[in-house]
Amino acid sequence: MDRPPLHPRRAERQLVEALEDSPVVLIHGPRQCGKTTLAQMVCAPATLSLRLEASETEDRTDTPIESPGREYQYLSFDDTGIRASADADPMGFVANLPERVILDEVQHVPELFGALKLEVDRRRVPGRFLLAGSANVLLLPRLADSLAGRMQIVRLHPLAQSELHAAEPAGSGAGHDFLDKLFGGEFGMHRTDRLGVRLAERIVAGGYPAALARPTARRRANWYRDYIEALVQRDVRSLARIAALEALPRLLGLAASQSARLLNVSDLASPFQVSRPTINDYLSLLERIFLLERLPPWHSNRASRLVKTPKLHMGDTGVACSLLSVDAQGLTNDGSMLGPLLETFVFQEIRRQASWLDERVALYHYRDKDKVEVDIVVERGNAVAGVEVKAGATVKGSDFNGLRKLARTAGTRFAGGVVLYDGELSLSFGDGLYAVPIRRLWEKHAAEPAVAYHPRRTDPYEPEA
Repeated sequence: MDRPPLHPRRAERQLVEALEDSPVVLIHGPRQCGKTTLAQMVCAPATLSLRLEASETEDRTDTPIESPGREYQYLSFDDTGIRASADADPMGFVANLPERVILDEVQHVPELFGALKLEVDRRRVPGRFLLAGSANVLLLPRLADSLAGRMQIVRLHPLAQSELHAAEPAGSGAGHDFLDKLFGGEFGMHRTDRLGVRLAERIVAGGYPAALARPTARRRANWYRDYIEALVQRDVRSLARIAALEALPRLLGLAASQSARLLNVSDLASPFQVSRPTINDYLSLLERIFLLERLPPWHSNRASRLVKTPKLHMGDTGVACSLLSVDAQGLTNDGSMLGPLLETFVFQEIRRQASWLDERVALYHYRDKDKVEVDIVVERGNAVAGVEVKAGATVKGSDFNGLRKLARTAGTRFAGGVVLYDGELSLSFGDGLYAVPIRRLWEKHAAEPAVAYHPRRTDPYEPEA
Protein backbone atom coordinates (compact mmCIF):
# COMPACT_ATOMS: atom_id res chain seq x y z
CA MET A 1 0.00 0.00 0.00
CA ASP A 2 1.29 3.47 -0.90
CA ARG A 3 2.08 5.50 2.16
CA PRO A 4 0.36 8.87 2.32
CA PRO A 5 2.90 11.70 2.49
CA LEU A 6 3.41 13.35 5.85
CA HIS A 7 2.35 16.97 5.87
CA PRO A 8 3.28 19.53 8.53
CA ARG A 9 0.35 19.96 10.90
CA ARG A 10 0.09 23.35 12.56
CA ALA A 11 -1.90 21.77 15.39
CA GLU A 12 1.23 19.85 16.46
CA ARG A 13 2.44 22.71 18.67
CA GLN A 14 -0.91 22.84 20.48
CA LEU A 15 -0.81 19.10 21.09
CA VAL A 16 2.74 19.17 22.45
CA GLU A 17 1.92 22.00 24.84
CA ALA A 18 -1.30 20.34 25.98
CA LEU A 19 0.47 17.08 26.83
CA GLU A 20 2.89 18.98 29.05
CA ASP A 21 0.26 20.23 31.49
CA SER A 22 -3.10 18.50 30.91
CA PRO A 23 -3.87 14.99 32.23
CA VAL A 24 -6.36 14.37 29.40
CA VAL A 25 -5.96 15.70 25.87
CA LEU A 26 -8.59 15.16 23.20
CA ILE A 27 -7.91 15.38 19.47
CA HIS A 28 -11.21 15.47 17.70
CA GLY A 29 -12.13 15.88 14.07
CA PRO A 30 -13.52 13.89 11.15
CA ARG A 31 -12.45 10.33 10.51
CA GLN A 32 -9.37 10.07 8.26
CA CYS A 33 -8.29 13.69 8.80
CA GLY A 34 -4.99 12.58 10.38
CA LYS A 35 -5.67 12.38 14.11
CA THR A 36 -3.81 9.10 14.67
CA THR A 37 -0.89 10.24 12.51
CA LEU A 38 -0.64 13.49 14.48
CA ALA A 39 -0.70 11.57 17.77
CA GLN A 40 2.12 9.37 16.52
CA MET A 41 4.08 12.33 15.17
CA VAL A 42 4.14 13.79 18.67
CA CYS A 43 4.31 10.65 20.78
CA ALA A 44 6.30 8.32 18.52
CA PRO A 45 8.28 10.06 15.79
CA ALA A 46 10.77 7.16 15.64
CA THR A 47 8.12 4.51 14.99
CA LEU A 48 5.61 6.46 12.93
CA SER A 49 6.86 5.15 9.59
CA LEU A 50 6.40 1.56 10.76
CA ARG A 51 2.70 2.14 11.35
CA LEU A 52 1.71 3.99 8.18
CA GLU A 53 0.97 0.72 6.40
CA ALA A 54 -2.45 0.59 8.10
CA SER A 55 -5.12 3.07 7.09
CA GLU A 56 -6.96 4.98 9.78
CA THR A 57 -10.11 2.90 9.23
CA GLU A 58 -8.37 -0.45 9.67
CA ASP A 59 -8.14 -2.18 13.02
CA ARG A 60 -4.91 -1.42 14.89
CA THR A 61 -3.02 -3.53 17.38
CA ASP A 62 -2.03 -2.43 20.85
CA THR A 63 1.66 -2.24 19.93
CA PRO A 64 3.43 0.18 22.31
CA ILE A 65 4.37 3.55 20.85
CA GLU A 66 7.71 4.67 22.14
CA SER A 67 9.26 8.09 22.20
CA PRO A 68 12.05 9.64 24.24
CA GLY A 69 10.99 9.71 27.89
CA ARG A 70 7.53 8.30 27.14
CA GLU A 71 5.90 5.05 26.15
CA TYR A 72 2.41 5.27 24.75
CA GLN A 73 0.25 2.26 24.08
CA TYR A 74 -2.35 2.54 21.33
CA LEU A 75 -5.88 1.17 21.72
CA SER A 76 -8.71 1.75 19.25
CA PHE A 77 -12.35 1.28 20.15
CA ASP A 78 -13.00 0.39 16.53
CA ASP A 79 -11.75 -3.00 17.77
CA THR A 80 -14.93 -4.73 18.93
CA GLY A 81 -13.12 -6.77 21.60
CA ILE A 82 -11.53 -3.73 23.20
CA ARG A 83 -14.84 -1.87 23.03
CA ALA A 84 -16.73 -4.77 24.65
CA SER A 85 -14.19 -4.91 27.48
CA ALA A 86 -14.51 -1.18 28.17
CA ASP A 87 -18.31 -1.33 28.04
CA ALA A 88 -18.49 -4.30 30.42
CA ASP A 89 -16.20 -2.90 33.12
CA PRO A 90 -15.19 0.76 32.56
CA MET A 91 -13.55 1.10 36.00
CA GLY A 92 -11.52 -2.08 35.63
CA PHE A 93 -10.57 -1.21 32.06
CA VAL A 94 -9.18 2.19 33.04
CA ALA A 95 -7.43 0.79 36.15
CA ASN A 96 -5.53 -1.67 33.95
CA LEU A 97 -4.39 0.89 31.38
CA PRO A 98 -0.65 1.54 31.05
CA GLU A 99 1.06 4.69 32.32
CA ARG A 100 0.47 6.57 29.05
CA VAL A 101 -2.09 5.56 26.47
CA ILE A 102 -3.74 6.74 23.27
CA LEU A 103 -7.44 5.84 23.21
CA ASP A 104 -8.84 6.20 19.70
CA GLU A 105 -12.48 6.53 18.57
CA VAL A 106 -13.64 7.28 22.12
CA GLN A 107 -17.10 8.31 20.92
CA HIS A 108 -17.94 4.58 20.95
CA VAL A 109 -17.49 4.29 24.74
CA PRO A 110 -19.05 7.28 26.55
CA GLU A 111 -19.31 5.07 29.67
CA LEU A 112 -15.54 5.39 29.97
CA PHE A 113 -15.51 9.11 30.72
CA GLY A 114 -16.61 8.79 34.35
CA ALA A 115 -13.91 6.19 34.99
CA LEU A 116 -11.29 8.45 33.41
CA LYS A 117 -12.39 11.29 35.69
CA LEU A 118 -11.92 9.16 38.81
CA GLU A 119 -8.49 8.00 37.63
CA VAL A 120 -7.38 11.57 36.88
CA ASP A 121 -8.62 12.77 40.28
CA ARG A 122 -6.77 9.91 41.96
CA ARG A 123 -3.48 10.63 40.19
CA ARG A 124 -3.12 13.77 38.09
CA VAL A 125 -0.25 13.15 35.64
CA PRO A 126 0.19 15.50 32.63
CA GLY A 127 -0.17 13.74 29.30
CA ARG A 128 -1.57 10.56 30.85
CA PHE A 129 -4.49 10.05 28.45
CA LEU A 130 -4.48 11.10 24.82
CA LEU A 131 -7.99 10.65 23.40
CA ALA A 132 -9.05 10.83 19.75
CA GLY A 133 -12.57 10.89 18.40
CA SER A 134 -14.12 11.15 14.94
CA ALA A 135 -17.45 12.38 16.23
CA ASN A 136 -18.01 15.55 18.20
CA VAL A 137 -17.84 13.94 21.60
CA LEU A 138 -18.22 17.37 23.19
CA LEU A 139 -21.94 16.94 22.56
CA LEU A 140 -22.01 13.96 24.91
CA PRO A 141 -23.24 15.21 28.34
CA ARG A 142 -21.23 12.60 30.24
CA LEU A 143 -18.00 13.88 28.71
CA ALA A 144 -18.83 17.52 29.39
CA ASP A 145 -19.69 16.73 33.01
CA SER A 146 -16.91 14.24 33.70
CA LEU A 147 -13.82 15.83 32.21
CA ALA A 148 -14.53 19.55 32.58
CA GLY A 149 -11.39 21.26 33.87
CA ARG A 150 -9.32 18.12 33.33
CA MET A 151 -9.05 18.03 29.56
CA GLN A 152 -7.65 20.21 26.80
CA ILE A 153 -9.11 19.93 23.32
CA VAL A 154 -7.18 20.08 20.06
CA ARG A 155 -9.42 20.34 17.01
CA LEU A 156 -7.97 18.75 13.89
CA HIS A 157 -9.40 19.52 10.49
CA PRO A 158 -8.56 18.04 7.09
CA LEU A 159 -5.40 19.55 5.65
CA ALA A 160 -5.41 23.30 5.10
CA GLN A 161 -4.04 24.69 1.85
CA SER A 162 -1.17 26.33 3.74
CA GLU A 163 -0.22 22.92 5.16
CA LEU A 164 -0.35 21.38 1.68
CA HIS A 165 1.54 24.28 0.10
CA ALA A 166 4.32 23.97 2.67
CA ALA A 167 4.95 20.41 1.46
CA GLU A 168 4.96 21.31 -2.25
CA PRO A 169 8.31 21.72 -4.09
CA ALA A 170 7.65 25.44 -4.61
CA GLY A 171 6.07 25.85 -1.21
CA SER A 172 8.84 27.68 0.60
CA GLY A 173 6.60 30.74 0.61
CA ALA A 174 3.85 28.96 2.50
CA GLY A 175 2.27 31.02 5.21
CA HIS A 176 -0.56 31.03 7.68
CA ASP A 177 -0.50 34.74 8.48
CA PHE A 178 -3.62 35.66 6.53
CA LEU A 179 -5.64 36.49 9.66
CA ASP A 180 -2.82 38.66 11.02
CA LYS A 181 -2.74 40.57 7.74
CA LEU A 182 -6.53 40.85 7.68
CA PHE A 183 -6.68 42.45 11.12
CA GLY A 184 -3.52 44.48 10.61
CA GLY A 185 -4.46 45.90 7.21
CA GLU A 186 -1.02 44.93 5.93
CA PHE A 187 -1.74 43.44 2.50
CA GLY A 188 1.04 44.59 0.25
CA MET A 189 1.29 44.59 -3.51
CA HIS A 190 2.62 41.39 -5.00
CA ARG A 191 1.89 40.41 -8.55
CA THR A 192 1.16 36.73 -8.92
CA ASP A 193 -0.28 34.33 -11.45
CA ARG A 194 -3.96 33.57 -11.61
CA LEU A 195 -4.92 30.09 -10.50
CA GLY A 196 -7.67 29.49 -13.04
CA VAL A 197 -8.51 25.80 -13.32
CA ARG A 198 -5.88 25.05 -10.64
CA LEU A 199 -8.17 26.71 -8.14
CA ALA A 200 -10.98 24.36 -9.14
CA GLU A 201 -8.55 21.44 -8.82
CA ARG A 202 -7.81 22.42 -5.21
CA ILE A 203 -11.51 22.71 -4.44
CA VAL A 204 -12.27 19.27 -5.89
CA ALA A 205 -9.26 17.62 -4.22
CA GLY A 206 -10.34 18.66 -0.71
CA GLY A 207 -8.13 18.19 2.32
CA TYR A 208 -8.19 14.52 3.37
CA PRO A 209 -4.65 13.06 3.38
CA ALA A 210 -5.68 9.62 2.09
CA ALA A 211 -7.62 11.13 -0.81
CA LEU A 212 -4.77 13.48 -1.71
CA ALA A 213 -2.39 10.52 -1.81
CA ARG A 214 -4.37 9.07 -4.74
CA PRO A 215 -2.56 9.70 -8.08
CA THR A 216 -5.54 10.87 -10.15
CA ALA A 217 -8.68 12.97 -9.69
CA ARG A 218 -10.81 9.93 -10.58
CA ARG A 219 -9.19 7.86 -7.82
CA ARG A 220 -9.67 10.70 -5.32
CA ALA A 221 -13.36 10.91 -6.24
CA ASN A 222 -13.68 7.15 -5.69
CA TRP A 223 -12.04 7.49 -2.27
CA TYR A 224 -14.53 10.18 -1.25
CA ARG A 225 -17.49 8.06 -2.36
CA ASP A 226 -16.24 5.09 -0.34
CA TYR A 227 -15.55 7.39 2.62
CA ILE A 228 -19.10 8.76 2.66
CA GLU A 229 -20.61 5.29 2.40
CA ALA A 230 -18.44 3.99 5.24
CA LEU A 231 -19.36 6.92 7.49
CA VAL A 232 -23.08 6.44 6.92
CA GLN A 233 -23.03 2.68 7.29
CA ARG A 234 -20.73 2.53 10.33
CA ASP A 235 -20.46 5.77 12.29
CA VAL A 236 -24.04 6.96 11.83
CA ARG A 237 -25.40 3.53 12.76
CA SER A 238 -23.30 3.48 15.91
CA LEU A 239 -24.31 6.99 17.00
CA ALA A 240 -28.06 6.92 16.43
CA ARG A 241 -30.92 4.73 15.34
CA ILE A 242 -31.93 6.07 11.94
CA ALA A 243 -35.10 4.59 10.46
CA ALA A 244 -34.44 5.92 6.94
CA LEU A 245 -30.67 5.40 6.74
CA GLU A 246 -30.80 5.29 2.94
CA ALA A 247 -31.98 8.92 2.95
CA LEU A 248 -28.73 10.25 4.43
CA PRO A 249 -26.57 10.06 1.26
CA ARG A 250 -29.35 11.83 -0.68
CA LEU A 251 -29.64 14.44 2.06
CA LEU A 252 -25.89 14.97 1.98
CA GLY A 253 -25.98 15.45 -1.78
CA LEU A 254 -28.76 18.00 -1.45
CA ALA A 255 -26.84 19.77 1.31
CA ALA A 256 -23.76 19.87 -0.94
CA SER A 257 -25.81 21.60 -3.63
CA GLN A 258 -26.84 24.22 -1.06
CA SER A 259 -23.43 24.77 0.53
CA ALA A 260 -22.72 28.44 1.32
CA ARG A 261 -26.45 29.27 1.25
CA LEU A 262 -28.82 30.21 4.04
CA LEU A 263 -30.05 27.06 5.73
CA ASN A 264 -33.58 26.16 4.68
CA VAL A 265 -34.64 22.96 6.41
CA SER A 266 -37.99 22.91 4.60
CA ASP A 267 -36.26 22.84 1.22
CA LEU A 268 -34.00 20.04 2.40
CA ALA A 269 -36.96 18.06 3.75
CA SER A 270 -39.20 18.43 0.68
CA PRO A 271 -37.79 15.46 -1.34
CA PHE A 272 -38.15 13.07 1.61
CA GLN A 273 -41.13 11.44 3.25
CA VAL A 274 -39.98 12.46 6.69
CA SER A 275 -40.86 15.45 8.84
CA ARG A 276 -38.98 18.73 9.00
CA PRO A 277 -37.88 18.07 12.63
CA THR A 278 -36.53 14.68 11.56
CA ILE A 279 -34.48 16.25 8.78
CA ASN A 280 -33.17 18.78 11.29
CA ASP A 281 -32.12 15.88 13.55
CA TYR A 282 -30.36 14.25 10.58
CA LEU A 283 -28.50 17.49 9.86
CA SER A 284 -27.38 17.67 13.49
CA LEU A 285 -26.11 14.10 13.25
CA LEU A 286 -24.14 14.92 10.09
CA GLU A 287 -22.70 17.94 11.88
CA ARG A 288 -21.66 15.68 14.73
CA ILE A 289 -19.45 13.63 12.40
CA PHE A 290 -18.07 16.86 10.88
CA LEU A 291 -19.62 16.47 7.41
CA LEU A 292 -21.70 19.64 7.73
CA GLU A 293 -21.30 22.92 9.56
CA ARG A 294 -23.70 25.76 10.30
CA LEU A 295 -22.15 29.21 10.16
CA PRO A 296 -24.10 31.46 12.55
CA PRO A 297 -25.13 35.01 11.64
CA TRP A 298 -23.21 37.96 13.03
CA HIS A 299 -25.24 40.19 15.33
CA SER A 300 -24.80 43.74 16.55
CA ASN A 301 -26.81 45.66 19.10
CA ARG A 302 -26.72 48.57 16.68
CA ALA A 303 -28.55 46.70 13.90
CA SER A 304 -32.01 45.20 14.21
CA ARG A 305 -32.39 44.45 10.49
CA LEU A 306 -29.86 41.62 10.38
CA VAL A 307 -30.95 38.20 9.16
CA LYS A 308 -30.62 35.62 11.93
CA THR A 309 -30.54 32.44 9.80
CA PRO A 310 -27.30 30.41 9.74
CA LYS A 311 -25.52 29.45 6.55
CA LEU A 312 -24.90 25.82 5.68
CA HIS A 313 -21.38 24.74 4.70
CA MET A 314 -20.01 21.35 3.81
CA GLY A 315 -17.13 20.28 6.05
CA ASP A 316 -14.82 19.72 3.09
CA THR A 317 -15.14 20.63 -0.59
CA GLY A 318 -13.65 17.31 -1.72
CA VAL A 319 -16.61 15.54 -0.11
CA ALA A 320 -19.02 18.10 -1.63
CA CYS A 321 -17.66 17.71 -5.17
CA SER A 322 -17.81 13.93 -4.92
CA LEU A 323 -21.44 14.11 -3.83
CA LEU A 324 -22.18 16.44 -6.75
CA SER A 325 -20.19 14.28 -9.22
CA VAL A 326 -18.27 17.32 -10.48
CA ASP A 327 -14.64 17.49 -11.56
CA ALA A 328 -12.35 20.51 -11.86
CA GLN A 329 -13.21 21.30 -15.48
CA GLY A 330 -16.94 20.97 -14.83
CA LEU A 331 -16.62 23.23 -11.82
CA THR A 332 -14.68 25.83 -13.82
CA ASN A 333 -17.36 25.84 -16.51
CA ASP A 334 -20.31 26.14 -14.12
CA GLY A 335 -20.18 29.49 -12.36
CA SER A 336 -23.39 28.79 -10.43
CA MET A 337 -21.63 25.87 -8.75
CA LEU A 338 -18.12 27.35 -8.58
CA GLY A 339 -19.13 30.43 -6.57
CA PRO A 340 -20.74 28.65 -3.58
CA LEU A 341 -18.11 25.90 -3.44
CA LEU A 342 -15.32 28.47 -3.61
CA GLU A 343 -16.93 30.30 -0.69
CA THR A 344 -17.04 27.04 1.30
CA PHE A 345 -13.41 26.37 0.31
CA VAL A 346 -12.33 29.79 1.65
CA PHE A 347 -14.46 29.45 4.78
CA GLN A 348 -12.92 26.08 5.61
CA GLU A 349 -9.39 27.39 5.00
CA ILE A 350 -10.00 30.29 7.38
CA ARG A 351 -11.64 27.93 9.88
CA ARG A 352 -8.55 25.68 9.79
CA GLN A 353 -6.10 28.56 10.16
CA ALA A 354 -8.13 30.05 13.01
CA SER A 355 -7.94 26.75 14.92
CA TRP A 356 -4.15 27.12 15.24
CA LEU A 357 -4.28 30.46 17.03
CA ASP A 358 -3.97 30.75 20.79
CA GLU A 359 -6.66 33.42 21.04
CA ARG A 360 -10.29 32.74 20.34
CA VAL A 361 -11.46 33.46 16.80
CA ALA A 362 -15.16 33.20 15.93
CA LEU A 363 -16.60 33.03 12.41
CA TYR A 364 -19.98 34.27 11.23
CA HIS A 365 -21.74 35.54 8.13
CA TYR A 366 -23.42 38.92 7.68
CA ARG A 367 -26.70 39.55 5.87
CA ASP A 368 -29.35 42.19 6.39
CA LYS A 369 -32.94 42.37 5.26
CA ASP A 370 -31.89 44.39 2.20
CA LYS A 371 -29.86 41.29 1.16
CA VAL A 372 -26.56 43.09 1.62
CA GLU A 373 -24.11 40.45 2.83
CA VAL A 374 -20.54 39.54 3.69
CA ASP A 375 -19.58 35.92 3.17
CA ILE A 376 -17.39 35.53 6.29
CA VAL A 377 -17.17 37.75 9.35
CA VAL A 378 -14.19 37.11 11.63
CA GLU A 379 -14.18 38.20 15.27
CA ARG A 380 -10.81 38.24 17.01
CA GLY A 381 -11.07 39.62 20.50
CA ASN A 382 -13.13 42.77 20.19
CA ALA A 383 -12.17 43.40 16.58
CA VAL A 384 -14.26 42.52 13.53
CA ALA A 385 -13.10 41.90 9.96
CA GLY A 386 -14.87 40.74 6.83
CA VAL A 387 -14.04 38.49 3.87
CA GLU A 388 -15.97 38.50 0.62
CA VAL A 389 -15.25 35.75 -1.93
CA LYS A 390 -15.37 36.22 -5.70
CA ALA A 391 -14.58 33.58 -8.31
CA GLY A 392 -13.76 36.07 -11.09
CA ALA A 393 -10.46 37.64 -12.13
CA THR A 394 -11.56 41.27 -11.87
CA VAL A 395 -12.86 43.39 -9.01
CA LYS A 396 -14.98 46.52 -8.94
CA GLY A 397 -16.02 49.03 -6.30
CA SER A 398 -19.49 47.54 -5.82
CA ASP A 399 -17.92 44.27 -4.66
CA PHE A 400 -17.14 46.12 -1.41
CA ASN A 401 -20.72 47.22 -0.66
CA GLY A 402 -21.26 44.52 1.94
CA LEU A 403 -17.92 45.18 3.63
CA ARG A 404 -18.64 48.90 3.81
CA LYS A 405 -22.02 48.23 5.42
CA LEU A 406 -20.40 45.83 7.88
CA ALA A 407 -17.86 48.55 8.70
CA ARG A 408 -20.62 51.05 9.44
CA THR A 409 -22.49 48.53 11.59
CA ALA A 410 -19.40 47.43 13.53
CA GLY A 411 -18.19 51.00 14.05
CA THR A 412 -14.86 51.32 15.81
CA ARG A 413 -14.61 47.53 16.12
CA PHE A 414 -14.08 47.18 12.37
CA ALA A 415 -10.45 46.27 11.59
CA GLY A 416 -10.61 45.78 7.83
CA GLY A 417 -11.95 43.69 5.01
CA VAL A 418 -10.90 41.96 1.82
CA VAL A 419 -12.44 40.73 -1.39
CA LEU A 420 -10.62 37.55 -2.32
CA TYR A 421 -10.61 37.06 -6.10
CA ASP A 422 -8.70 35.03 -8.67
CA GLY A 423 -6.66 37.97 -9.87
CA GLU A 424 -3.01 38.92 -10.06
CA LEU A 425 -2.54 41.96 -7.86
CA SER A 426 -3.42 43.28 -4.40
CA LEU A 427 -5.32 46.55 -4.60
CA SER A 428 -6.23 49.03 -1.88
CA PHE A 429 -9.78 50.40 -2.04
CA GLY A 430 -9.29 52.71 0.95
CA ASP A 431 -10.63 52.60 4.50
CA GLY A 432 -8.86 49.32 5.28
CA LEU A 433 -10.42 47.50 2.31
CA TYR A 434 -8.38 45.45 -0.15
CA ALA A 435 -8.82 43.24 -3.17
CA VAL A 436 -6.44 40.31 -2.65
CA PRO A 437 -5.56 37.35 -4.90
CA ILE A 438 -7.14 34.26 -3.41
CA ARG A 439 -3.87 32.33 -3.35
CA ARG A 440 -2.63 34.88 -0.80
CA LEU A 441 -4.90 33.04 1.63
CA TRP A 442 -2.26 30.31 1.91
CA GLU A 443 0.86 31.78 0.30
CA LYS A 444 3.17 34.21 2.07
CA HIS A 445 4.69 37.13 0.18
CA ALA A 446 6.95 39.94 1.27
CA ALA A 447 4.99 43.09 1.98
CA GLU A 448 5.29 45.85 -0.60
CA PRO A 449 3.35 49.10 -0.94
CA ALA A 450 -0.20 48.28 -1.98
CA VAL A 451 -1.50 49.71 -5.23
CA ALA A 452 -4.20 52.24 -4.41
CA TYR A 453 -7.26 52.18 -6.63
CA HIS A 454 -7.98 55.37 -8.56
CA PRO A 455 -11.16 55.74 -10.64
CA ARG A 456 -9.28 57.02 -13.70
CA ARG A 457 -6.97 54.03 -13.96
CA THR A 458 -7.15 52.12 -17.23
CA ASP A 459 -5.96 48.61 -16.51
CA PRO A 460 -7.60 45.17 -16.18
CA TYR A 461 -8.62 45.96 -12.60
CA GLU A 462 -10.53 49.14 -13.32
CA PRO A 463 -14.01 48.93 -11.76
CA GLU A 464 -16.96 48.77 -14.06
CA ALA A 465 -19.07 51.87 -14.36
